[in-house]
Amino acid sequence: MLWCAFQRLGHSTPSRFHLIHRLCLSTSTPSRGSLLGDKNLLLMGPPGAGKTTVGRIVAHKLGIPSVDVDNDVLEPTWNMPVAAKLASVGGRRFLEEEGEALCNFSASGCVISLSGSNPMDTLAMQHIKQSGIVVYLDVDAEDIIQRLARMKVNRIVGQEAGIPMKNILRYRKQFYEKWFDIRVLCGRGETVMEVADKVFNALERYNDTETFTSTRNNDVSKSIFFSDVVVDGLAKDGGLYVPRNGFPKLEANEWIRLVDKTYQERAFILLEKCIHPSDVSARDLKTMVMKAYGSNFSSEDVAPVRHLVDNQYVQELFHGPTASFKDLALQLMPQLFSHCLPPMCNFLILVATSGDTGSAVLSGFSGLKDVDKHKTGVLVFFPGNGVSEIQKRQMTAAWEGNVRAVSVGADFDFCQRSIKQMFGQAELTGHLAVEYGTLLSTANSINWARLLPQVVYHTSSYLDLCRGGVINFGEPVDVCVPTGNFGNAMSAIYAKSMGIPIRKVICASNHNRVITDFITTGTYSLCERPLLPSSSPAIDILKSSNLERFIYHVSDGDADLVKDLFTSLDRQQHFSVSEQLLGKIQAEVLAGSCSENECSAAIRAVHEHTGYVMDTHTAVGKVVGDRLQDGSCPLILCSTAHYGKFAPAVFEALGIESVPEEPAEQLKQLSRVAGEPGAHGELMKCLEGRSERGQKGCEADYGEMVQEVEEMIQDSFLKMP
Repeated sequence: MLWCAFQRLGHSTPSRFHLIHRLCLSTSTPSRGSLLGDKNLLLMGPPGAGKTTVGRIVAHKLGIPSVDVDNDVLEPTWNMPVAAKLASVGGRRFLEEEGEALCNFSASGCVISLSGSNPMDTLAMQHIKQSGIVVYLDVDAEDIIQRLARMKVNRIVGQEAGIPMKNILRYRKQFYEKWFDIRVLCGRGETVMEVADKVFNALERYNDTETFTSTRNNDVSKSIFFSDVVVDGLAKDGGLYVPRNGFPKLEANEWIRLVDKTYQERAFILLEKCIHPSDVSARDLKTMVMKAYGSNFSSEDVAPVRHLVDNQYVQELFHGPTASFKDLALQLMPQLFSHCLPPMCNFLILVATSGDTGSAVLSGFSGLKDVDKHKTGVLVFFPGNGVSEIQKRQMTAAWEGNVRAVSVGADFDFCQRSIKQMFGQAELTGHLAVEYGTLLSTANSINWARLLPQVVYHTSSYLDLCRGGVINFGEPVDVCVPTGNFGNAMSAIYAKSMGIPIRKVICASNHNRVITDFITTGTYSLCERPLLPSSSPAIDILKSSNLERFIYHVSDGDADLVKDLFTSLDRQQHFSVSEQLLGKIQAEVLAGSCSENECSAAIRAVHEHTGYVMDTHTAVGKVVGDRLQDGSCPLILCSTAHYGKFAPAVFEALGIESVPEEPAEQLKQLSRVAGEPGAHGELMKCLEGRSERGQKGCEADYGEMVQEVEEMIQDSFLKMP
């Protein structure tokens, strides 16, 4: 408890743990000659990846020896060429003897180029990995095959009659990804000099620190790491965390490498570039990604893109367990959260939801290992009259573990504002830390670990259009996002900053058009603006938290400006930006709104024309996209939820009058009407297989919400066996 209280007083435990780890990884000075110290740099990759030549170039730059395992270890040990050894003993015995030779080898302060087959021997790799940092040269298969042909290599381990080289390379990939510390993604056609530069840059990144800053305070004296950001959620000054040096940018030939990869592979590679390996190792990250985007998604493509009409495409983001786009983030975020937890504290995740986030958070955190569940509780606050009946049932279902949803007699903005107030009230957070050994965090999109995975699906939709032959890489697309809290739109803007050629991000509002008004006029005002109920409740939001990140982004990191604007919003309920800044905003995004009648008409028209049924939020995007996009390039519509979550509104839009009262029956009837997409299996299971708890509720009272927090902590952490 005292350790937790110490953390809340400003000494961040995760920072201290991870800083020690970083100091162990890096050397005392950042000069080029000291990047390794007495450690080895181990270059790993398939045969023909250029490991030997790249190793010599890097070693020369570092001023240290280079060792090639084939030429300098295996051939002297065997007194014969490696190819002759393979021919004489066969593949299985070759791997055994190669592993034995590597286990007997030792060196320090060298660049060592491993053989293409070294990683297939576990004992050998465990031995050699202890001596240094493993860099994986991830080279394109076509480049490898062409190089091997030029080198006249006609025999490698596993190459038997009738086995294509591509199959061998695909098989070996699992071994390379098992061992590396750093991946160097090599673009098609890159020279060994270019790859060597990438290795050196990757090594510098590995030995450096990657820190975050608040949108309201650019204090360079504070070192805030990824682990702090994930666990804290909200910056202590009330701002939102962003990477101090922005997003990494991929070159076109690197993006092209990702076109033919699976969603999981894309996520793994892109998140590696955004999360420092000393925060989450490559091996741990891969495990998390594969768990997050596995059999829990009903589509093998995870977030598939399909043609809708004309030059419009829809990205279906609803194939996860709770049938909304929030699953793309919240199947991964809880794993990142548990990985970053300090060992001596309990954490209560507070969530305000306008509908979909609540069930997605409950699903994601309920999937954690028991040891992590015992340290983590989840409390969701949702507007009692501001979500659909199916959304409400999802959140109040009998979830296992330390999770709970509470209905509040207010709108989403009140719920979100109250949670932010709790984070900013030192007396409350200190009391919870000292009395219960419990800290507060959040899983809303204000948490960086919530927002970051969403960047992946925006990149993936573009790459899918490339794979389908709709566009060539470099050709522009527009992306239309139904948005309320601006997190989904912000993640598209970040995808653009990484190098995806998004021309415009189109923000679609319903009749709660606060985002549209701001982007159109430059004035953000909550004065005399009531939150109006709609058939698209997930975007029924007036105070858009992630807009703060957007203004920070377009103002080139002007934290003082952001602080002034959002302080004004808190105190005077409005702010305005300069004409110059408004011009920058409008260069990045367009915005429009959609009436309830227009939303219904769009659902009906698309169904009549194509048989496809959109949910109400996707329909808002369709209306606004039709109005603002000129059709000169593809438009990707973000379909943020399955239509079954908003069945009554969809029935009304389709003109179907005999609507069953029971939500499960509503879904069955709609699936019979829809040509595409089909029924959502997990949504049906939730409605049919889980009983509701006695629904907890409270009034629109901050004190009552605080009481719910304290009761949740007592029930979750003080009554555990």
